[in-house]
Amino acid sequence: MSRKGRSNSKVLFVIVAILIIAIAAGATLLMMKGKDKQTVAGANEDNAVTETPAPEKKVQIYSGTDRPIAVMIDNNTNAWPQAAINDAYMVYEIIVEGGESRLMALFKNKDIEKVGPVRSSRHYFLDYVMENDAMYAHFGASYIADEQIPSLGINNINGMLEDGTTYKRDTSRKAPHNATTSTKKILESANKKGYRTTSDQKSVLNYTTDEVILEDGTDATYVKIPYSTYNTVEYNYNAETQKYTRTSKGRKQTDWNTGEDITTKNIIITFAENHPVESGSVLQEVKNIGKLKGYYITNGKAIEITCEKADRKSKTIYKDSQGNEIKVNDGNTFVQICPINAQVSFSK
Repeated sequence: MSRKGRSNSKVLFVIVAILIIAIAAGATLLMMKGKDKQTVAGANEDNAVTETPAPEKKVQIYSGTDRPIAVMIDNNTNAWPQAAINDAYMVYEIIVEGGESRLMALFKNKDIEKVGPVRSSRHYFLDYVMENDAMYAHFGASYIADEQIPSLGINNINGMLEDGTTYKRDTSRKAPHNATTSTKKILESANKKGYRTTSDQKSVLNYTTDEVILEDGTDATYVKIPYSTYNTVEYNYNAETQKYTRTSKGRKQTDWNTGEDITTKNIIITFAENHPVESGSVLQEVKNIGKLKGYYITNGKAIEITCEKADRKSKTIYKDSQGNEIKVNDGNTFVQICPINAQVSFSK
Protein backbone atom coordinates (compact mmCIF):
# COMPACT_ATOMS: atom_id res chain seq x y z
CA MET A 1 0.00 0.00 0.00
CA SER A 2 1.26 3.43 -0.85
CA ARG A 3 2.28 5.92 1.81
CA LYS A 4 -0.75 8.08 0.93
CA GLY A 5 -3.13 5.16 1.36
CA ARG A 6 -1.70 4.31 4.75
CA SER A 7 -2.11 7.93 5.88
CA ASN A 8 -5.81 8.04 4.81
CA SER A 9 -6.45 4.80 6.71
CA LYS A 10 -5.00 6.27 9.93
CA VAL A 11 -7.19 9.36 9.62
CA LEU A 12 -10.27 7.23 9.08
CA PHE A 13 -9.38 5.05 12.08
CA VAL A 14 -9.02 8.10 14.36
CA ILE A 15 -12.39 9.53 13.22
CA VAL A 16 -14.15 6.21 13.84
CA ALA A 17 -12.54 5.91 17.30
CA ILE A 18 -13.67 9.43 18.23
CA LEU A 19 -17.21 8.68 17.09
CA ILE A 20 -17.32 5.48 19.15
CA ILE A 21 -16.08 7.27 22.29
CA ALA A 22 -18.61 10.12 21.84
CA ILE A 23 -21.50 7.67 21.38
CA ALA A 24 -20.46 5.69 24.47
CA ALA A 25 -20.16 8.87 26.59
CA GLY A 26 -23.56 10.07 25.44
CA ALA A 27 -25.17 6.76 26.29
CA THR A 28 -23.59 6.76 29.76
CA LEU A 29 -24.84 10.30 30.42
CA LEU A 30 -28.37 9.37 29.38
CA MET A 31 -28.30 6.33 31.64
CA MET A 32 -27.15 8.44 34.63
CA LYS A 33 -29.87 11.03 34.03
CA GLY A 34 -32.44 8.26 33.83
CA LYS A 35 -31.26 6.80 37.14
CA ASP A 36 -31.34 10.24 38.78
CA LYS A 37 -34.92 10.77 37.62
CA GLN A 38 -35.94 7.36 38.89
CA THR A 39 -34.22 7.97 42.25
CA VAL A 40 -35.87 11.36 42.76
CA ALA A 41 -39.26 10.06 41.63
CA GLY A 42 -39.00 7.08 43.97
CA ALA A 43 -37.79 9.26 46.83
CA ASN A 44 -40.66 11.69 46.35
CA GLU A 45 -43.10 8.80 46.36
CA ASP A 46 -41.64 7.52 49.63
CA ASN A 47 -41.28 11.06 51.10
CA ALA A 48 -37.64 10.21 51.71
CA VAL A 49 -36.19 13.40 50.27
CA THR A 50 -37.17 16.42 52.39
CA GLU A 51 -35.60 19.70 53.34
CA THR A 52 -33.47 19.58 56.49
CA PRO A 53 -35.56 21.11 59.30
CA ALA A 54 -34.18 24.07 61.20
CA PRO A 55 -32.89 23.15 64.68
CA GLU A 56 -35.61 23.45 67.31
CA LYS A 57 -35.27 26.48 69.58
CA LYS A 58 -35.08 25.68 73.27
CA VAL A 59 -36.12 27.80 76.24
CA GLN A 60 -33.01 29.21 77.91
CA ILE A 61 -34.33 30.71 81.16
CA TYR A 62 -35.59 27.36 82.48
CA SER A 63 -33.63 24.32 81.36
CA GLY A 64 -31.74 21.33 82.65
CA THR A 65 -32.47 18.95 85.51
CA ASP A 66 -31.03 20.92 88.44
CA ARG A 67 -33.64 21.39 91.15
CA PRO A 68 -34.50 25.08 91.67
CA ILE A 69 -33.24 26.92 94.74
CA ALA A 70 -35.57 29.48 96.33
CA VAL A 71 -33.88 32.13 98.48
CA MET A 72 -35.63 34.65 100.73
CA ILE A 73 -34.16 38.08 100.00
CA ASP A 74 -34.28 41.07 102.34
CA ASN A 75 -35.95 44.08 100.71
CA ASN A 76 -35.37 46.71 103.39
CA THR A 77 -33.43 49.71 102.09
CA ASN A 78 -30.62 48.78 104.51
CA ALA A 79 -30.25 45.56 102.55
CA TRP A 80 -29.70 47.26 99.20
CA PRO A 81 -28.14 46.57 96.79
CA GLN A 82 -29.18 42.91 96.68
CA ALA A 83 -26.98 40.21 95.18
CA ALA A 84 -27.86 37.99 92.20
CA ILE A 85 -31.42 39.19 91.58
CA ASN A 86 -30.69 39.40 87.84
CA ASP A 87 -29.60 35.74 87.88
CA ALA A 88 -32.98 34.48 89.10
CA TYR A 89 -35.45 33.05 86.59
CA MET A 90 -38.33 34.22 88.79
CA VAL A 91 -38.64 36.66 91.69
CA TYR A 92 -41.76 36.82 93.85
CA GLU A 93 -42.50 40.00 95.80
CA ILE A 94 -45.19 39.85 98.50
CA ILE A 95 -46.28 42.14 101.32
CA VAL A 96 -45.00 41.48 104.85
CA GLU A 97 -45.56 43.32 108.12
CA GLY A 98 -45.45 47.10 108.41
CA GLY A 99 -46.11 47.77 104.70
CA GLU A 100 -42.74 46.27 103.76
CA SER A 101 -42.35 43.60 101.11
CA ARG A 102 -39.94 40.72 100.81
CA LEU A 103 -38.53 38.94 97.75
CA MET A 104 -38.05 35.27 97.00
CA ALA A 105 -35.61 34.64 94.15
CA LEU A 106 -35.49 31.32 92.30
CA PHE A 107 -32.30 30.01 90.69
CA LYS A 108 -31.77 27.05 88.35
CA ASN A 109 -28.52 25.84 86.77
CA LYS A 110 -26.61 28.73 88.30
CA ASP A 111 -23.27 28.90 90.10
CA ILE A 112 -23.41 32.15 92.07
CA GLU A 113 -20.83 33.12 94.67
CA LYS A 114 -22.94 35.64 96.57
CA VAL A 115 -26.74 35.64 97.02
CA GLY A 116 -28.56 37.83 99.50
CA PRO A 117 -28.99 39.40 101.89
CA VAL A 118 -30.92 36.33 103.05
CA ARG A 119 -33.83 36.93 105.41
CA SER A 120 -36.51 35.02 107.29
CA SER A 121 -39.44 33.10 105.85
CA ARG A 122 -43.15 33.96 105.79
CA HIS A 123 -45.63 31.11 105.43
CA TYR A 124 -47.35 32.24 102.19
CA PHE A 125 -44.04 32.15 100.34
CA LEU A 126 -44.04 28.39 100.94
CA ASP A 127 -46.79 28.00 98.33
CA TYR A 128 -44.42 29.25 95.65
CA VAL A 129 -41.53 27.13 96.93
CA MET A 130 -43.72 24.05 96.46
CA GLU A 131 -45.14 24.95 93.04
CA ASN A 132 -41.59 25.42 91.75
CA ASP A 133 -40.40 22.13 93.35
CA ALA A 134 -37.61 24.12 94.97
CA MET A 135 -35.24 23.74 97.90
CA TYR A 136 -35.74 26.64 100.29
CA ALA A 137 -32.96 28.83 101.69
CA HIS A 138 -33.87 31.29 104.46
CA PHE A 139 -32.44 32.76 107.65
CA GLY A 140 -35.05 32.25 110.35
CA ALA A 141 -38.83 32.18 110.00
CA SER A 142 -42.07 33.50 111.45
CA TYR A 143 -43.64 31.11 113.96
CA ILE A 144 -46.27 30.09 111.39
CA ALA A 145 -43.68 29.34 108.68
CA ASP A 146 -41.55 27.52 111.26
CA GLU A 147 -44.47 25.17 111.99
CA GLN A 148 -45.53 24.69 108.38
CA ILE A 149 -42.16 24.02 106.74
CA PRO A 150 -41.78 20.50 108.23
CA SER A 151 -45.51 19.69 108.03
CA LEU A 152 -45.51 20.50 104.30
CA GLY A 153 -42.37 18.44 103.73
CA ILE A 154 -40.34 21.36 102.40
CA ASN A 155 -36.60 20.76 101.98
CA ASN A 156 -35.19 23.85 103.68
CA ILE A 157 -31.81 25.23 104.69
CA ASN A 158 -32.35 27.55 107.65
CA GLY A 159 -29.43 29.82 108.50
CA MET A 160 -30.47 29.83 112.16
CA LEU A 161 -29.81 26.08 112.32
CA GLU A 162 -26.79 25.71 110.05
CA ASP A 163 -23.22 25.10 111.24
CA GLY A 164 -21.91 28.51 110.20
CA THR A 165 -20.45 27.53 106.82
CA THR A 166 -23.57 27.76 104.64
CA TYR A 167 -24.23 31.42 105.47
CA LYS A 168 -21.88 34.20 106.45
CA ARG A 169 -22.26 37.77 107.65
CA ASP A 170 -20.89 40.53 105.44
CA THR A 171 -19.00 42.91 107.72
CA SER A 172 -19.67 45.90 105.45
CA ARG A 173 -23.28 45.91 106.67
CA LYS A 174 -25.15 45.62 109.92
CA ALA A 175 -27.22 42.62 110.97
CA PRO A 176 -29.86 41.48 110.18
CA HIS A 177 -29.34 42.86 106.67
CA ASN A 178 -26.02 41.17 105.91
CA ALA A 179 -26.39 37.36 105.72
CA THR A 180 -25.23 35.93 102.40
CA THR A 181 -24.79 32.51 100.88
CA SER A 182 -23.89 30.88 97.54
CA THR A 183 -25.59 28.30 95.38
CA LYS A 184 -22.63 25.99 95.99
CA LYS A 185 -23.02 26.22 99.76
CA ILE A 186 -26.76 25.63 99.51
CA LEU A 187 -26.15 22.50 97.43
CA GLU A 188 -23.48 21.25 99.85
CA SER A 189 -25.93 21.59 102.73
CA ALA A 190 -28.71 19.96 100.70
CA ASN A 191 -26.50 16.97 99.94
CA LYS A 192 -25.59 16.58 103.62
CA LYS A 193 -29.29 16.56 104.50
CA GLY A 194 -30.07 14.01 101.79
CA TYR A 195 -32.30 16.33 99.80
CA ARG A 196 -33.10 15.61 96.18
CA THR A 197 -31.09 18.02 94.00
CA THR A 198 -32.57 17.21 90.59
CA SER A 199 -36.05 17.79 89.22
CA ASP A 200 -37.99 16.78 86.11
CA GLN A 201 -40.93 19.07 86.79
CA LYS A 202 -42.01 21.55 84.13
CA SER A 203 -41.79 25.27 84.75
CA VAL A 204 -44.70 27.13 86.31
CA LEU A 205 -44.75 29.57 83.39
CA ASN A 206 -45.61 28.58 79.84
CA TYR A 207 -42.44 29.87 78.17
CA THR A 208 -42.11 30.29 74.42
CA THR A 209 -39.08 30.98 72.24
CA ASP A 210 -41.22 33.03 69.84
CA GLU A 211 -41.29 36.67 70.90
CA VAL A 212 -44.59 37.50 72.59
CA ILE A 213 -46.03 40.81 71.40
CA LEU A 214 -49.27 41.79 73.11
CA GLU A 215 -50.76 43.53 70.06
CA ASP A 216 -54.08 44.41 71.69
CA GLY A 217 -52.61 45.20 75.10
CA THR A 218 -52.61 48.45 77.01
CA ASP A 219 -49.51 50.63 76.64
CA ALA A 220 -47.25 49.77 79.57
CA THR A 221 -43.87 51.39 79.08
CA TYR A 222 -44.24 52.54 82.69
CA VAL A 223 -45.71 50.45 85.52
CA LYS A 224 -46.49 51.57 89.07
CA ILE A 225 -47.35 49.08 91.83
CA PRO A 226 -48.02 50.49 95.33
CA TYR A 227 -47.55 48.00 98.20
CA SER A 228 -48.11 50.62 100.89
CA THR A 229 -47.98 54.40 101.35
CA TYR A 230 -44.17 54.41 101.32
CA ASN A 231 -43.41 51.21 99.42
CA THR A 232 -44.03 51.56 95.68
CA VAL A 233 -42.43 49.53 92.89
CA GLU A 234 -41.98 51.09 89.44
CA TYR A 235 -40.78 49.71 86.12
CA ASN A 236 -39.59 51.64 83.07
CA TYR A 237 -39.39 49.96 79.69
CA ASN A 238 -36.27 50.19 77.52
CA ALA A 239 -37.21 49.54 73.88
CA GLU A 240 -33.59 48.86 72.90
CA THR A 241 -33.00 46.09 75.45
CA GLN A 242 -36.70 45.06 75.51
CA LYS A 243 -36.50 44.88 79.29
CA TYR A 244 -37.88 46.79 82.26
CA THR A 245 -35.66 48.58 84.76
CA ARG A 246 -36.82 48.30 88.37
CA THR A 247 -37.22 51.13 90.88
CA SER A 248 -38.39 50.68 94.47
CA LYS A 249 -39.22 53.31 97.09
CA GLY A 250 -38.05 55.99 94.69
CA ARG A 251 -34.62 54.45 94.07
CA LYS A 252 -33.34 52.58 91.04
CA GLN A 253 -32.23 49.15 92.21
CA THR A 254 -28.88 47.71 91.25
CA ASP A 255 -27.10 44.40 91.70
CA TRP A 256 -24.59 44.04 94.57
CA ASN A 257 -22.36 41.71 92.54
CA THR A 258 -22.18 43.62 89.27
CA GLY A 259 -23.50 47.14 89.88
CA GLU A 260 -25.88 46.69 86.95
CA ASP A 261 -29.50 47.84 87.03
CA ILE A 262 -32.00 45.22 88.11
CA THR A 263 -34.08 44.41 85.03
CA THR A 264 -36.77 41.99 83.95
CA LYS A 265 -38.25 40.70 80.70
CA ASN A 266 -41.68 39.88 82.13
CA ILE A 267 -43.88 41.24 84.91
CA ILE A 268 -46.88 39.39 86.34
CA ILE A 269 -49.15 41.23 88.76
CA THR A 270 -51.53 39.31 91.03
CA PHE A 271 -54.03 41.12 93.25
CA ALA A 272 -54.44 39.26 96.55
CA GLU A 273 -56.21 40.22 99.77
CA ASN A 274 -54.01 40.52 102.85
CA HIS A 275 -54.78 41.14 106.52
CA PRO A 276 -53.26 40.42 109.96
CA VAL A 277 -53.21 36.72 110.87
CA GLU A 278 -54.96 37.59 114.12
CA SER A 279 -56.07 40.65 116.06
CA GLY A 280 -53.12 42.72 117.23
CA SER A 281 -50.59 40.83 115.10
CA VAL A 282 -48.35 42.49 112.52
CA LEU A 283 -47.83 39.22 110.64
CA GLN A 284 -49.86 39.04 107.45
CA GLU A 285 -52.13 36.47 105.89
CA VAL A 286 -52.33 36.49 102.09
CA LYS A 287 -55.31 34.93 100.30
CA ASN A 288 -53.64 33.62 97.17
CA ILE A 289 -55.73 30.50 96.50
CA GLY A 290 -58.50 30.59 93.92
CA LYS A 291 -59.07 32.70 90.83
CA LEU A 292 -57.44 36.12 91.20
CA LYS A 293 -57.19 39.07 88.84
CA GLY A 294 -53.94 40.40 87.47
CA TYR A 295 -51.85 41.57 84.53
CA TYR A 296 -49.19 40.13 82.26
CA ILE A 297 -46.73 42.78 81.06
CA THR A 298 -43.96 42.44 78.48
CA ASN A 299 -42.43 44.44 75.61
CA GLY A 300 -44.19 47.65 76.64
CA LYS A 301 -47.73 46.20 76.70
CA ALA A 302 -50.07 44.80 79.35
CA ILE A 303 -53.07 42.48 79.22
CA GLU A 304 -55.54 41.51 81.92
CA ILE A 305 -55.21 37.93 83.16
CA THR A 306 -56.50 35.59 85.83
CA CYS A 307 -54.13 33.85 88.23
CA GLU A 308 -55.59 30.47 89.17
CA LYS A 309 -54.16 28.37 92.01
CA ALA A 310 -56.19 25.36 93.12
CA ASP A 311 -54.34 24.75 96.40
CA ARG A 312 -51.06 25.55 98.09
CA LYS A 313 -49.04 22.91 96.26
CA SER A 314 -50.57 23.39 92.81
CA LYS A 315 -48.90 25.40 90.09
CA THR A 316 -50.48 28.78 89.40
CA ILE A 317 -51.97 28.90 85.92
CA TYR A 318 -52.03 32.32 84.30
CA LYS A 319 -54.80 32.76 81.73
CA ASP A 320 -55.85 35.46 79.28
CA SER A 321 -59.37 36.89 78.96
CA GLN A 322 -60.36 34.00 76.64
CA GLY A 323 -59.35 31.42 79.24
CA ASN A 324 -56.17 30.31 77.47
CA GLU A 325 -52.92 29.86 79.34
CA ILE A 326 -50.70 32.79 78.44
CA LYS A 327 -47.40 32.34 76.65
CA VAL A 328 -44.52 34.01 78.45
CA ASN A 329 -41.35 35.38 76.86
CA ASP A 330 -38.17 33.41 77.43
CA GLY A 331 -36.62 35.64 80.08
CA ASN A 332 -36.69 36.44 83.77
CA THR A 333 -39.98 37.33 85.47
CA PHE A 334 -40.99 39.41 88.50
CA VAL A 335 -44.23 38.15 90.05
CA GLN A 336 -45.74 41.06 91.96
CA ILE A 337 -48.32 39.67 94.41
CA CYS A 338 -49.66 42.98 95.66
CA PRO A 339 -52.56 44.10 97.91
CA ILE A 340 -55.96 43.63 96.29
CA ASN A 341 -56.70 47.38 96.42
CA ALA A 342 -53.30 48.47 95.06
CA GLN A 343 -53.80 51.30 92.57
CA VAL A 344 -51.67 49.88 89.75
CA SER A 345 -51.20 52.35 86.90
CA PHE A 346 -49.47 52.56 83.53
CA SER A 347 -48.98 56.31 83.39
CA LYS A 348 -46.78 58.63 85.42
